[in-house]
Amino acid sequence: MNLHEYQAKELLKKFNVPVQEGMAASTAHEAEEAYRQIKTQYGSSFAVIKAQIHAGGRGKGKIRETGVNGVKVVKSLDEVSDVAQKMLNGTLVTIQTGEAGKVVNKILVAQDMYYEGDSERQEFYLSILLDRATGTNVIMYSTEGGMDIEEVAHNTPDKIFKEWVHPGGALQGYQARKIAFNFGLKGNAFKNMVKFVTNLYQAYISLDCAMLEINPLFKAADNKVVAVDCKMSIDDNALMRHPDLAAMRDVAEEDPTEVEAGKHNLNFVKLDGNVGCMVNGAGLAMATMDMIQLSGGEPANFLDVGGTANAQTVEAGFRIIMKDPKVKAILINIFGGIVRCDRVAQGVIDAYKNMGNINIPIIVRLQGTNAVEAKKLIDESGLKVQSAIQLSEAAELVNKAVAAA
Repeated sequence: MNLHEYQAKELLKKFNVPVQEGMAASTAHEAEEAYRQIKTQYGSSFAVIKAQIHAGGRGKGKIRETGVNGVKVVKSLDEVSDVAQKMLNGTLVTIQTGEAGKVVNKILVAQDMYYEGDSERQEFYLSILLDRATGTNVIMYSTEGGMDIEEVAHNTPDKIFKEWVHPGGALQGYQARKIAFNFGLKGNAFKNMVKFVTNLYQAYISLDCAMLEINPLFKAADNKVVAVDCKMSIDDNALMRHPDLAAMRDVAEEDPTEVEAGKHNLNFVKLDGNVGCMVNGAGLAMATMDMIQLSGGEPANFLDVGGTANAQTVEAGFRIIMKDPKVKAILINIFGGIVRCDRVAQGVIDAYKNMGNINIPIIVRLQGTNAVEAKKLIDESGLKVQSAIQLSEAAELVNKAVAAA
């Protein structure tokens, strides 16, 4: 589960991680009030307005309707009002959103960290995530922080440092000092960076983060070390331990079909292909998508109905797949171990009847518990549903359906 920048920063403050202060706003009036408070507290007329979306590249991105950047420095109340109105409810297009962009429902009005005459400031990059190859957490960091970190990683990978930490242990003092040393810091800046990295790693562990990225990580002339931006993703499997974090979920940032699938406890990921697939079990789903590819089609989704699928969950999955106009055929591939094939077949039949006329081919392959009964239900339903027992049969039917589309 992804969090917005303003949400992530509030969480980091609980772990004594210094952050760029700011206030979230959903209207121009709220943005003006936030600016007044920031100006009073920090004595500067400069502030930064940042669009709050679940995507990077906001600084270089633009609001499609108004042309304003996703991150904008302002220095007056009138400018705050103008920029807020141009950002809010607009569609921000960045390198990560693609042409579709994302609608900006909130903005963050934050203090300006770029003090005039601060020639000693430095911008670093630091992130923490799981290295699946080694089974350890890895801290990746670089002296080349800022908007072009992707180019740094691509063109000069030697400037990206890594520090591995075993999940069962804690970040050791020498590791935090090594990171501060590689940043080229000394004196109070060195001490502040050690403290920053130590507290940040504790936040990563305590919040069950899947990823935590600070870019830029700012070192000012007064040697303060501050998180100017923050991207935080929480491990979905750990949300049961964090109801307070689960309440921060912004479903407006997610694909509507994936949100609907979650309500029915379906594991669904939308893809760009033309063959919808419904499978029970993640491994079988991956194999089914490979089979669709080899048969000349492209998977339109990943949909795992799980081991306890019944007529209701199958119908829900059916309806979700049918919402994609790109789908030219649907393959239902079920292995009946825990789930009974006849229950799945009945779900397909019920969904077909409830949804009315369906003009695309539906191929159902059922194997396992009550597979024979399931095939009989399908064959005698009178519906335009093709049944298969062998995977090769299903592949051939998918091939014909795609070719005829």
